[in-house]
Amino acid sequence: MKQVLTIVVKLQPSPEQVAKLEATLQAFADACNYVNTHTDPKLTNKIAIQSLTYQTIKSEFNLVANMAVRACARVAANRKVAKQKGKPVKGFVPSSIDCDKDLFRFREQDSTVNLATIHGRERIKLKVGNYQRGKLKGRNPTSAQLCKHRDGQFYLHIQIKDDAPDPKDTSKVLGIDLGRRDIAVTSEGEKWDGTGIGAITDKFSRVRASLQKKAPKGTRTTRRRCREILKRLSGREKRYQQWLNHNISKSVVKRAVELSASIAIEDLTGIRDRTNQQPRNKTQRRRSNSWAFYQLRMFIEYKALGAGIRVTPIPPAYTSQICHNCLHIHPVKGKSYRSGKTFRCGHCGWHGDADFNGANNIALVGLSINQPGGTGLSCKLNRTPRYVQLNLFDDFRATENPDLCDSRSG
Repeated sequence: MKQVLTIVVKLQPSPEQVAKLEATLQAFADACNYVNTHTDPKLTNKIAIQSLTYQTIKSEFNLVANMAVRACARVAANRKVAKQKGKPVKGFVPSSIDCDKDLFRFREQDSTVNLATIHGRERIKLKVGNYQRGKLKGRNPTSAQLCKHRDGQFYLHIQIKDDAPDPKDTSKVLGIDLGRRDIAVTSEGEKWDGTGIGAITDKFSRVRASLQKKAPKGTRTTRRRCREILKRLSGREKRYQQWLNHNISKSVVKRAVELSASIAIEDLTGIRDRTNQQPRNKTQRRRSNSWAFYQLRMFIEYKALGAGIRVTPIPPAYTSQICHNCLHIHPVKGKSYRSGKTFRCGHCGWHGDADFNGANNIALVGLSINQPGGTGLSCKLNRTPRYVQLNLFDDFRATENPDLCDSRSG
C-alpha cells in the first residue's frame, strides 16, 4: 500500500518571477473555466474531455502540453466530486496548479525548484526547514502543487510516496471515544480535555464579532486597523486546532505501537447534519460546527498507516448505552443511566466516566471485527423478550425492558 505525505515549502521568488507565477496561475484557471463551460457538464472522463479541448486551451492560453493535460484532469476530478455532492462545479480561481515530473524538478543540493511557467522555466529558491529537509533528503518527488495562499505568498506542496507496512494482526484493540468536552478518551483511560480549545474558539469568536462590528464605523484609521487585525487573526484558530489534533494523534498512535494493538475509533460521519436539525442556540451551533473531529480521525489514520497499525471506524450507535463491564444494554427512553459525565449501570452497579465506558465498548466492537472467529462476547437472557437481532452491540432492540445481557459468557 502506498502512503502519500505532503511537504509544504515556501517559495522565495523574485518580483519578476512572482509576475510569471501569477500569470501562469491565471492562465491555468482560465483554461479550466473554458473546459468546464465548453464541454458537457455530465462528462467526467478526463481522456474524453482532453480529446475535445486540449488543442484549443493549449494554444489560446499559451499553456505547455502538460499544463493543458492537468487542466482537463482537474475539471474532470471536480465534476466527480460535485456529482457526489449533488452540486454544480463552481468557477476556478487562480490559486493553484497541479505539477507532474515535467512541470517541476526539485534539486536537493541547493534547495531550489525548477518550475515551468507560460513564459518559460524558472529556478526558484525554497525556504526549507529542518523537518522538510529531512523528509526530502535523498528523494526525487514526481508530483506537487503550486499554490498561492491567502497571505499572498507562494508555496509548493510536494507529494512524497512511500510503501506503507502491512497492518499486523493483533488480539489487542485501543478504543477511542470522541467528544467536545473531552476531545478524545482511550479505553485505557487517557483523555485530552477539550475545555482549552473551547475557550480559545469562544475568545476568537468574540474578538471577530467585535472587530466586524467596528470595521464599518469609525474613522478611516479605525477601519483600516480593524481589517489588519482580522487578517492577522485569520486562520490562527484553525492552526491551533490542527496543532492540537497532531499532538493527540501522535500520542494515540505511539501508545498503540507500544501495546502492539490496533485502533478502533468512533465514526461520527454525518453528526453535524443530525445535530443541526435539533433546536439549539447560536453559540452551541457554532461550537459544534467548529469541532474538528474528522481532522483528528484523518491524522490518526495516516500516522497509523505509516506505523503498520490497523484503524477501524466504529458506528457510535448504542456504545453509550452499554455497560462495558457486564454488556447490559439500557435502551429505554425516558430512563437515563448517564448523568453528565458519569455512566451508572443499573444491572451490575458499575459506574465511572461515560466516555471511558464508551471507549471500551468501541474497543470491544473493534475486537470483534478484527477477530471474526470469536471473542468470547455473548449475552444471557434472564427471560424471553421479543427482539430483533441486528448486530453485535446494536444487536438487540427490545420492545420492552428486560434484563438483556448478564455476562460476557454463558
